[in-house]
Amino acid sequence: MQYSQFIAGEFRKGTSDIHFTVINPSNGQSLGECACATPADVEEAIAAASEAFRTWRKTSAMERSALLRRAGSLMRERCVSMAEQIARELGKPFAEAQKEVVTAAEMFEWASEEARRVYGRTIPARGADITQTVLWEPVGPVAAFAGWNAPAITPSRKISGALAAGCTIVIKPSEETAGVALHIARIVQDAGIPDGVVNMVFGDPGEIADILCADPRIAMVTFTGATSVGKMIGSKAALTMKRATLELGGHAPVVVCDDVDLERVVRMAVATKYRNAGQVCTSPTRFLVQAPIFDAFCERFVDAAQAIRVGDPFDSATQMGPLKNQRRLESIDRMVQDARQRGLRVATGGERIGSEGFFYKPTVILQPTLDSDVSTIEPFGPIALISPFDQLDDAITEANRLPFGLAAYAYTNNLQRAHRLIHEIDAGVVCINEWQASLPETPFGGHKDSGLGSEGGIEGVQEFLRIKCVRQGNAT
Repeated sequence: MQYSQFIAGEFRKGTSDIHFTVINPSNGQSLGECACATPADVEEAIAAASEAFRTWRKTSAMERSALLRRAGSLMRERCVSMAEQIARELGKPFAEAQKEVVTAAEMFEWASEEARRVYGRTIPARGADITQTVLWEPVGPVAAFAGWNAPAITPSRKISGALAAGCTIVIKPSEETAGVALHIARIVQDAGIPDGVVNMVFGDPGEIADILCADPRIAMVTFTGATSVGKMIGSKAALTMKRATLELGGHAPVVVCDDVDLERVVRMAVATKYRNAGQVCTSPTRFLVQAPIFDAFCERFVDAAQAIRVGDPFDSATQMGPLKNQRRLESIDRMVQDARQRGLRVATGGERIGSEGFFYKPTVILQPTLDSDVSTIEPFGPIALISPFDQLDDAITEANRLPFGLAAYAYTNNLQRAHRLIHEIDAGVVCINEWQASLPETPFGGHKDSGLGSEGGIEGVQEFLRIKCVRQGNAT
């Protein structure tokens, strides 16, 4: 893979003396490297986005729609090569990576339809000679930041939403999955989207964030990543009154009531928990199981976790690949060691697999204490916590205990219980008897420390729009 920057329609090397290296997490070896962007490179990307915005905002909704639809079609055509890149750079099993590419293509396809539905409205006036209308306008050039854990979906969601609204974008995807992002840049170019509408830079995250957040030509910031970093990005954006959409961390609770089909719930819970090695912001983590079925749930969950096949992402039998990097491996192991030091029961897993790459066993910790690291810090890895509860009030209290509120899950066949869980759990997404927390057509965002604003759905496009009220009278 030839790594590069993508600025004003041109794939080119960064001009910094500092290089970043992309690592294959399955073996720890280099996949390639690229010179980082300098402040001058970032300045060129901002200038390109600013210049392109002058014409892109005037491009008809029908034309923007057709171009985005073409991008989605190209992504489907290139699904295999993109999925291979995801498997190499992230370690996600190839079949799972293919599903991610399809969802990323759907992001462009959904946005292409919404580009044609940016409706205003007319407000009845107080006089016959006055017309009152509300217009939605593109907010302007957007600065975007995307992490490595969904390297096709997250950049696609941000790019397609911004472009559907008539905005241009400078995006800094993660350097650790740069090749996947560059596939998207090539698709955007081949789809016929004009030069400068999409720009992609890689380099020092703090330096690039400082430049983008301070520049007056940038009208909005959208960020996906850790809560601590998101708060810093949001504060930087606020200094120049930029809008900020922040999709941050989570520590998703799962309430399992005693009236469910236990075998079915466990099977689906384990598959969802260890998807992408648990490196998903919506990953179910804190399983709260009603006391009468707690022991049976734990036994079946541990058995299913032990049966997960961990290995080469390109092996069709593999169900879970490696963690992304050494940092993740060390972080997960520290949490497990903290649990052991506190006398908690690690029912399965809790150790590295081999010495090559960043593989870790699917891990289950039973009845964690609330002061343990895993109970308060988002694991972002293959750790599941299982605790019992007696009354539904207890489960709801625990579900809302942490300052996070991104996704939450609950399983029950009792309508009254379901109603309470829907309305009393404080999260941006609540799934009842269902595990899919985010789709192109649904809004996705968190409460509390899990973020601001929404991505996806009608609401996701509206994030990139501003409101203008127009009152027009007859000329005198």
